[in-house]
Amino acid sequence: MARKVLVIAEIREGNLRNVSLETLSAARKIADGGQVVAVVFGSKASQHVSVLGHYGADQVYAVTNRQFDQYTSEAYAQGVWEVVRQVQPDVILLGHTGMGKDLAPRLAERLGMGLVSDVIDISADGEEIIFTRPIYAGKAFQKRKFAEGKMFATIRPNNIAMAEANTAKAAELVELAPEIKDPLCIVKDVVRKSVGKTDLTEAKIVVSGGRGVKSAEGFKLLYELAEVLGGAVGASRGACDAGYCDYALQVGQTGKVVTPDLYIACGISGAIQHLAGMSNSKVIVAINKDPEAPIFSIADYGIVGDLFEVVPLLTQEFRNVLQNASA
Repeated sequence: MARKVLVIAEIREGNLRNVSLETLSAARKIADGGQVVAVVFGSKASQHVSVLGHYGADQVYAVTNRQFDQYTSEAYAQGVWEVVRQVQPDVILLGHTGMGKDLAPRLAERLGMGLVSDVIDISADGEEIIFTRPIYAGKAFQKRKFAEGKMFATIRPNNIAMAEANTAKAAELVELAPEIKDPLCIVKDVVRKSVGKTDLTEAKIVVSGGRGVKSAEGFKLLYELAEVLGGAVGASRGACDAGYCDYALQVGQTGKVVTPDLYIACGISGAIQHLAGMSNSKVIVAINKDPEAPIFSIADYGIVGDLFEVVPLLTQEFRNVLQNASA
């Protein structure tokens, strides 16, 4: 059954987030031959139209007000409302990011729609669409479908494969500049902490440290390994509480949920709260001195040893392999 699907794209520091392109792949599957429409916000929104077209959008609404250069839930809700009014989609999708978690419930309530959040897989059962999401901190999975009406879902990063870009495909551009009425807040400035070059939630490789790293100085070893691998650095709550690193790096039930291709846990015991944030990683490598550490129960590969000896050896070995590969 052909459907019209609206994808709310997200820009971060001037670039489209990978999860928005992954969401376009999900949209094409759901559309089933119907139309995929994307909406992108900000004064430079039109710069992203070609990329959105290459990854599956048939039509792109560029909402170009400067008020959208920085995210506020109030302004974006009004902007999306105007696009929804014009597009009349059957399905709305966006990434399960900080923005998505804030915006989606507000929109769902305003539009009178049900919401399935944190979707990791989408499949079809006849003409019905089945959304799979983790529950109980990732220990079980729930399959949900909409009994009737329009569908609304948020997509977890790194779970739905991004389609290959079709550079021959172009999207139709529709520019909008809707009036934002009576804004309650205006963003004057954004101060960002520097926590690494790669976004933790979208990284394909994550190197995480726990209390076993022992200090902020110890985290330098993890940054070196992550840099060689082109990955990002994460941390357990224990490491953050101890002041070894910023809370922006926290992975777990009260931190960020990551699903990389490779997760390297260094000096992390494996408390259930941490596992909730990374247990769905495709390959897990654990490095710990304690052979009885719970992290080994979910690891695909385990190294029993001192991380201060193992991590530098891994870093050098990976560096050698990559240098030989590029020679």
